[in-house]
Amino acid sequence: MFPIAYHPIYKHPLPEGHRFPMIKYELLPQQLLHEGTAQSADFFEPSRPCAEVDVLRVHEPGYLADLKNLSLDRRAARKLGFPLTSELVERELLIAQGTIEACELAFIHSVAMNIAGGTHHAYTDHGEAFCLLNDQAIAARWLQHQHDVSQVLIVDLDVHQGNGTAEIFQGDDSVYTFSMHGAGNYPFKKENSDLDIAVPDGSGDEYYLKELRHTLPDLIAQVQPDFIFYLCGVDVLASDKLGRLELSVEGCKKRDELAFSAFAKATSKNQQKVPVQCSMGGGYSPEIKTIIEAHANTFRVAREYGL
Repeated sequence: MFPIAYHPIYKHPLPEGHRFPMIKYELLPQQLLHEGTAQSADFFEPSRPCAEVDVLRVHEPGYLADLKNLSLDRRAARKLGFPLTSELVERELLIAQGTIEACELAFIHSVAMNIAGGTHHAYTDHGEAFCLLNDQAIAARWLQHQHDVSQVLIVDLDVHQGNGTAEIFQGDDSVYTFSMHGAGNYPFKKENSDLDIAVPDGSGDEYYLKELRHTLPDLIAQVQPDFIFYLCGVDVLASDKLGRLELSVEGCKKRDELAFSAFAKATSKNQQKVPVQCSMGGGYSPEIKTIIEAHANTFRVAREYGL
């Protein structure tokens, strides 16, 4: 089995002309099935919206209540980037639960995916930039509570820094946050991850891949995680409207190959294979086929390595 969390609610209706490509959440599963990268039995729907107790290990009670009651003030609601509705909040809770349940399956199958997620701009007390609840942060705390996982590593290779994730785990040695992102990209006021690599605008494949190759394997050896989260946004592409790093589609695939190769060689302190959960993150190229191809490459690579 190649576990993949998916729910039809992931494709949320947005006003016409909205820049977020919601259609990718419908098209990506279709592509994976069409080409045989995934089978119907690989997909699972989150069993329920994420429980309040799990969300509140990360997010402030007042913020969660304001989301559920649709009572965020106008400025906070505008920062989300989506019109705030009860359906949107349900979607976010299901995405977070999908990531949690993918973690459970990663212990059995070594790697598990979520078609959505990677909502790394969600802070403890607010959301921004299309991120309401931080799915991988919620799942990391769930792992620590349910599975007594002592060391988590979050590898964030989205073009935007994982500012919310960095803030959530600031000063917490049990969750190591690594963000490799565009120096000139949003957020323009960065938070402090445990390790940040700010890649210069226009760096392209060679520079980016060299930096990752020289960093990730040694970092995994240093941290010795019991569990790895991988945020694999495809907004690093040269075609991306919100990215500036100029990677080719092939370069983005090589990024995934480098990452999964390092993950496959990782062992925890007790010399066990390290489970990996992947959430997709961003992708804003003008042509949807480019976004789908780059995201599909991540699934192809993950299945090929098989961890």
